Amino acid sequence: MYDTLTKQEVGAFEFTGPGSFINDVVVTRSAAYFTNSRQPVLYKVPLSANGDLPDPSAVQALTLIGDWQQGAGNNANGIDATPDGKTLIVVNSSLGALFRVDPDTGEARLIDLGGETVTAGDGILLDGMTLYVVRNRLNQIAVIDMAPDLASGQLVSTITDPAFRVPTTIAEFGNSLYAVNARFGVPDPGSADYDIVQVSKH
Repeated sequence: MYDTLTKQEVGAFEFTGPGSFINDVVVTRSAAYFTNSRQPVLYKVPLSANGDLPDPSAVQALTLIGDWQQGAGNNANGIDATPDGKTLIVVNSSLGALFRVDPDTGEARLIDLGGETVTAGDGILLDGMTLYVVRNRLNQIAVIDMAPDLASGQLVSTITDPAFRVPTTIAEFGNSLYAVNARFGVPDPGSADYDIVQVSKH
């Protein structure tokens, strides 16, 4: 963790050992939550009201329970939170499923997509009641209209662009999304070019 004013490191936390893949993070007013793609666990770093970091001993490992299913390969990947921080949304890349997760208990409830899946789901972005799910190797962004209780959602469109080259995560600004091309699978990653693709929201 770094101080954005001084640019100095202010803390470091080791969540787990070899065999894990700490993948994505979302920061709420009270905590930062990290996904582990190889284990059914979220890591919770509590934050004080002024943003101070806790002692490393305060880090919590939340086992994903309830409807969560752990498949082969990468599972828990992209994560986002409602504005009040009371609900997390996590995409399971292997199963192509979305889950509502209680940020205190780790209890996960499957989000009903009406039979649709979001396999290869990577970074996600909740914008109001619209959820954007990056599908990395498919070079797509799924656009899902979420129900008010987040228990279900409807896939309404898919964003594609010729400039997508395995996008993995997105950010928003105004009416645009910005997708980061990861270039997974290129023969020589060290000499490959990398870019960010701007697309319009749907």
